[in-house]
Amino acid sequence: MMLSRDFTPEEGSDFSMIDFTWIINCKESVHYQLLIEDRAISMALVGVDFRAPLRTVKRVQFGILSPDEILRPTSKLEILRLEVICILNISQTCTVQLVIQKRMSIGEIEFSEIYENGKPKLGGLMDPRQGIVDRRGRCMTCAGSLADCPGHFAHIELVKPVFHIGFLSKTLKVISSVYLRYVVILTWKNILYKCTIVTETVCEGDNELHAVGGELLRCVCFYCSRLMVDKDSPRVKELLRKTAGNARRRLAVIYEICKSKIVCEGGSELHAVGEEDGEESEKEIKSGGCGRYQPSYKRVGIDIIAEWKKHINEDTQEKKIVLTAERVLEIFKSISDSDSLILGMDPRYARPDWMIAQVIPVPPLAVRPAVVTFGSARNQDDLTHKLSDVVKTNNQLKRNEANGAAAHVLAEDVKLLQYHVATLIDNSIPGLPAVTQKGGRPLKSIKQRLKGKEGRIRGNLMGKRVDFSARTVITPDPNLPIDTVGVPRTIAQSMTFPEIVTPFNIDKLQELVNRGDSQYPGAKYIIRENGARVDLRYHPRAADLHLQPGYRVERHMKDGDIIVFNRQPTLHKMSMMGHKVKILPWSTFRLNLSVTTPYNADFDGDEMNLHLPQSLETKAEVSEIAMVPRQLITPQANKPVMGIVQDTLTAVRMMTKRDVFIELPRMMDLLMQMPNWDGKVPQPAILKPKPLWTGKRVFTLIIPGNVNVLRTHSTHLDDEDNGPYKWISPGDTKVIIEHGELLSGIICSRTIGRSAGNLLHVVTLELGWEVVAHFYSYIQMVVNAWLLAEGHTIGIGDTIADQGTYRDIQETIRKAKLDVVEVIEKAHNDELEPTPGNTLRQTFENMVNRILNDARDRTGGSAQRSLSEYNNFKAMVVAGSKGSKINISQVIACVGQQNVEGKRIPFGFRHRTLPHFIKDDYGPESKGFVENSYLAGLTPSEFFFHAMGGREGLIDTAVKTAETGYIQRRLIKAMESVMVNYDGTVRNSLGQLVQLRYGEDGLDGMWVENQSMPSMKPTNVLFEKEFKLDLSDEKSLRKLYTENVVRELQGSAEALKEVEAEWAQLEENRLLLRKIFPKGDAKIVLPCNLQRMIWNAQKIFRVELRKPTDLNPLRVIEGVKELSKKLVIVSGEDRISKQAQYNATLLMNILLRSTLCAKRMAEKHRLNSEGFEWLI
Repeated sequence: MMLSRDFTPEEGSDFSMIDFTWIINCKESVHYQLLIEDRAISMALVGVDFRAPLRTVKRVQFGILSPDEILRPTSKLEILRLEVICILNISQTCTVQLVIQKRMSIGEIEFSEIYENGKPKLGGLMDPRQGIVDRRGRCMTCAGSLADCPGHFAHIELVKPVFHIGFLSKTLKVISSVYLRYVVILTWKNILYKCTIVTETVCEGDNELHAVGGELLRCVCFYCSRLMVDKDSPRVKELLRKTAGNARRRLAVIYEICKSKIVCEGGSELHAVGEEDGEESEKEIKSGGCGRYQPSYKRVGIDIIAEWKKHINEDTQEKKIVLTAERVLEIFKSISDSDSLILGMDPRYARPDWMIAQVIPVPPLAVRPAVVTFGSARNQDDLTHKLSDVVKTNNQLKRNEANGAAAHVLAEDVKLLQYHVATLIDNSIPGLPAVTQKGGRPLKSIKQRLKGKEGRIRGNLMGKRVDFSARTVITPDPNLPIDTVGVPRTIAQSMTFPEIVTPFNIDKLQELVNRGDSQYPGAKYIIRENGARVDLRYHPRAADLHLQPGYRVERHMKDGDIIVFNRQPTLHKMSMMGHKVKILPWSTFRLNLSVTTPYNADFDGDEMNLHLPQSLETKAEVSEIAMVPRQLITPQANKPVMGIVQDTLTAVRMMTKRDVFIELPRMMDLLMQMPNWDGKVPQPAILKPKPLWTGKRVFTLIIPGNVNVLRTHSTHLDDEDNGPYKWISPGDTKVIIEHGELLSGIICSRTIGRSAGNLLHVVTLELGWEVVAHFYSYIQMVVNAWLLAEGHTIGIGDTIADQGTYRDIQETIRKAKLDVVEVIEKAHNDELEPTPGNTLRQTFENMVNRILNDARDRTGGSAQRSLSEYNNFKAMVVAGSKGSKINISQVIACVGQQNVEGKRIPFGFRHRTLPHFIKDDYGPESKGFVENSYLAGLTPSEFFFHAMGGREGLIDTAVKTAETGYIQRRLIKAMESVMVNYDGTVRNSLGQLVQLRYGEDGLDGMWVENQSMPSMKPTNVLFEKEFKLDLSDEKSLRKLYTENVVRELQGSAEALKEVEAEWAQLEENRLLLRKIFPKGDAKIVLPCNLQRMIWNAQKIFRVELRKPTDLNPLRVIEGVKELSKKLVIVSGEDRISKQAQYNATLLMNILLRSTLCAKRMAEKHRLNSEGFEWLI
């Protein structure tokens, strides 16, 4: 008789929670089979050659370790004896199947001593059967080395049972989530042996804490352990049906029923149910219980106190007792399996009595390794120290019990044992002193190891430190493209990519291998097909190594590699983007200035992380999804997330002014800076006396393709659009780009910044992300080259205004101060009337604030007006690259009122803000009005008030950062599993439907734009005039259409019918729109900017707006209908799908019908047939 593959249960790794099924057959050799229980965690041994069948994990079942499961395994002799009995007692042909459960413990820990004669003591806390801690040894249990042995559990058998602190506390009020603290016992190599589930709730304030134990105690009788509810009652049956599959909720609802019961309903006991007219009414209940009165339970520290408040069962009985774990265990052990199921506990995985600690598992040595210091002494792990305390106390209790010590001595010992077992699991129990080391540092218990940011779950499993990453300081480089990052050579030399050797790259890789690791570019390792790794750093002659296809070469990072770049905190998806590598000298990461916006990076010492993908799949994913140009438009706000910034933005505004001319030599230099220049010098704007090109002409050369954009400059006046100078734009503030040519306007942050619908946004949507990526780089290259020769600076001279302005400012402030004095006098003389809804003091403060803020604004306005067109400070503010109007006014005119908590500076001393002012001074100076400018300098008291306001801002920022961080984490954890599936629906991890289509309309936030509904705002008369085509009016038809079209339309009944139907549809849509948007807000976010597309069609097909069109209105109506049919978001013929499709496409259809209606196409847009077909 033999076991196949010479396997015995005591050899090999410790497969805990696995049933070994021995199939014994007399004719053939014995085979073994592994039955993995549902609750086991099956682990695939990747890359290891073994023949055992792998099975997929169907589910993970959490539970509580039972005492039996922890205890010693059956010995080898016993197994052999069972086999022999089988052979003797069965006939030749029969097969017997015998299941022996492998237990998890290798033996009991009985001694608190660790070493004996310098060696680990058997039965001590460093028992050699528990695993291996040094490199040379072998494990006594599985004979594995340090790399192979996962470690093995032992156990401590407690003399008296104690409460498990994790299963103890739960407030009466927080009843909805079961307070099960868990012990996930992890071993080295992250092998998970057994989990019991955790749901944490923080217990605050209320000291009437109840256990899950307490909760169960409330649900079962103190005396007979029966359930306090009638299992056969319809209400209970209904609750059990509703909570099938949700055990936690079941316990909560059963507890809700039981907590108010004070009698174990049984026999023919009389139960008082209420009082009527001073007499107790009594009710007879028959249920099979014992009929005794039940105590109420209260937790104090780690004890449970039972108290009979109103009724007691016998006169001799005490009203209040401390409930020992032993008594609770008796109660829980008597709960039947069927009752356990009703309480929401499956007896196969968790019985109530298992929540009382009778046997404690001792984690393997790999979980609590001893730290060897430079001497010979070993510092033991915190868990070992704690376990030592448990063993000592347990042994002391055993001795005292054997010696017949007094009851109070034993009680003290049990109390101490309870304390040590509780603090082993959780060393931060409120009301209990924490166990500390000699130095006063609290010991780290099992719970502390698992919980929180640095714990095992969040710190080592959900997120961990990674290889192939680099971190250094970032510095700017405007000459790099936006999707490129400059990487120091030292980093490139230490980071590698595993490239597979093919016949096409073998020569190139062989060359890298020959260079080795010491030269760049080279390689670090060769990995042969059998997995053997050759380290080129230590190989004597790397040139002798010959590559073969199929090998992998870990080569140095090189130009063009795809990497992931990240700056913490990673707040949105644009905090991690894909870049291409450019190897550069020196020691910092270099990146383009435009990319700093999404990363929220600056160059004052920020550091960033770089990750090098290690497979072709990852590389492909990053380049197809996460590359910088693909992230230019953010779906959060459907606008560009990065624009032109800093010096380039200042310079582009200077360069595109009307009076900027460029001479031939400099024009040649600029043309050479353009990588996309076609070799043709453009026509100069001025020919004589010498050729001169405008800055606008240079900018036109950079604009790619055929784009049409209409924007305004930041100094554009609102009333200019409707005034007499509508088409002239005196200040050159109307930016018109037609057919890719800048016709007029000064370029500023509104055109090439981060606003929706600007030039960068339009280029991205019309020409694609690759084109716009080059556009960003070309703007920077050309404009920076122009600025290099032009120059731009700022000095103290830019902050000085003229004499008249200063006189103006001083006069304004003097007048404001007099006004405040007047208000104060009014208040003193009781002449101030409180404004509606405000007290007298609030009215006074509001008036003073208004006067002072007006003064600041007026002085600021005059300061800004005094600065000339050539002021460098103003140049930056106007361009939008740095600073604002308030900065200008604070530097030149007056800093203004300082606020703390939204009010003027409060009295900090007795009736005054500072000792330098008289008492009860409500004037501007004493309450924090700073009348000086930064240029003039602040007085000491002004400086102090300014510091107060500034300090509040700093504190606010710090507090907000922490709060928003935590809010964001909670949001992400709540929604991380919600995603769009392959069928287009939005579902969570359980497959539950959240939305039929993403956002209910299936639109990608990247591709939608702000548009307006033309049919919503006009009055009825105007609406009819603009949208209704009248086929009976021949005169107006001849103005709009060519002769052929008019001939086709006249007298055609079909045409009349179609046009009337279109008008009816438009009217219906208008009513619907006004219902959807009752406030009349015509702005809407939809894909395909129709106005711009019509403009593009007009430019491409050279539409003349004064000539009649050859576009038949019937073709327009038909074309719009066909287009509408193609808009399928939700396909399907059932009622719900049809309704979802209608809802998803409703607004888009209304926009199409109103913008492309027959009358507007002919009258306003004048598109010809070709143009319309292109548009559709």
